[in-house]
Amino acid sequence: MGDYKVKKTIEEINEKIRRGEAVVVTAEEMVKIVREVGPEEAAREVDVVTTGTFSPMCSSGAFINFGHPVPTIKAYRVWLNGVPAYAGLAAVDIYIGATEPAEDDPLNKVFPGEFRYGGGHVIHDLVAGKKVHLRAIAYGTHCYPRKEYETEITLKDLPYAVLCNPRNAYQNYNCAINLSEKTLYTYMGVLRPHAGNANYATAGQLSPLLKDPYLKTIGIGTRIFLGGAKGYVVWAGTQHRMEVKRTEKGAPLAPAATLMVLGNLKEMDPRWVVGTSHLGYGCSLAVGLGIPIPVLNEEVARFAGLGDDELFTQVVDYAYDYPNGIKRHYGIVSYAELKSGKIKVLDKEVPTVPISSYVRAREIAEILKRWIQNGEMLLTEPVAPLPGAELFPFRDRSS
Repeated sequence: MGDYKVKKTIEEINEKIRRGEAVVVTAEEMVKIVREVGPEEAAREVDVVTTGTFSPMCSSGAFINFGHPVPTIKAYRVWLNGVPAYAGLAAVDIYIGATEPAEDDPLNKVFPGEFRYGGGHVIHDLVAGKKVHLRAIAYGTHCYPRKEYETEITLKDLPYAVLCNPRNAYQNYNCAINLSEKTLYTYMGVLRPHAGNANYATAGQLSPLLKDPYLKTIGIGTRIFLGGAKGYVVWAGTQHRMEVKRTEKGAPLAPAATLMVLGNLKEMDPRWVVGTSHLGYGCSLAVGLGIPIPVLNEEVARFAGLGDDELFTQVVDYAYDYPNGIKRHYGIVSYAELKSGKIKVLDKEVPTVPISSYVRAREIAEILKRWIQNGEMLLTEPVAPLPGAELFPFRDRSS
C-alpha cells in the first residue's frame, strides 16, 4: 500500500469493532475531521467512514422464484400486478425490472404519461408486505403440464427473492439543464426551457463512490447497506468506467464507476426500496445504499474527507447534446454550489433541484454507523478489485 505513516488492515479494524472500540464517523463528519487535523491524524483517529445515497436507480430489479403449483408449470409469460416479468430463466424463476411499466399503461400516448405503476412499485409492494397478484401462462410439457396459473403472493410466502441491481450508486452524475424552447420530461426530472432549472442526482460528500474515488477499499464482496438490509457488491455495474477526467485530488468530473449489488429482499425495509413515477419518462425504483469505508491509511482518509466544495460535476444540455451523444458541457460546478440552490450557466443564474434525497442519505450513513458501532456489521475484504481499479495503484497522490 505504499509508504504510509498510518497502516491498518480490515481484520484489525474488525477486531476493534468486535471489542466495541472502533471509531466510526459519517462521511460528513470525516470532512470536518480531515480539515481540522489533516488526513494523517484523521487516519490515526478514525477506523471507518460511513456513506449513503437515496435516489432513483433505474437499473434495479428482483429475481424471484414463486414456487411450483400442482400440477407443475413452466412459465412462458408472467405478470405481477399486471406488470410483465421476464420468465426466460427456468420453470418458476422470474426477474422483475424496476422500469417495466404495467402492460395496460398508456405510456406516452397521452403526453406526458404519468406511469403510475410499474416494476419498482411491485418490488416496493412486496417489501411492504402487500399481496401481489401473479398470473402465469405456459405452453405445457410432459414434466410441466399446467398451462395457466393465478394466485396471490406475498414476499413472506415466496421461496426465494433477492434484489439484484445491475447498476447502482453511480460515481458522480451529470447536472441536467434544458437549452431548448420547450419543457422536457426526462429521467432527471422535468427540465424547464431556456435553462429554467438545473437538476442533479448525487449526494456529494455523502455519496459512497465519491469517498473512495479509485475503488481501493470497495470491491467484489464488499458488504453494504442495501434497501435497509445488508447486501453485497457482486460486480461492476453496467456503464462502469474508471478512465474519466478527474480533479487534482482524484475526484471524477463526469459519470464514472457503478456497482452491481445484491441483497435478500425478504430482509429489506419499504422505506429504502420505493417505487417511483417520473412524468413523461417512466417508472423506477428509489434505492437506499450505503458503503462503509475502512480507513486503512492517510490516503483513504484524504479521499474520504473530500467535501462538497471539492467535488464537482458537469452541466449537460438534455435537449440536444445528451440525446445526440454529443460530449459537451456548459461548465463545471461543485456540489456546494448545487446545494446552495443556484448555479451560474451561460451568465444566467439557474435554480438547482436535487432528485436524490440528502436527508435520507444522511440517515443511511447514520444507520450504517450505528450497525458497526454496535457490532451488528463487520467489514469485508474484497475478494477481487472491480474492473479498472487496477489502473490506479494504491499510492499517495498528494505528492
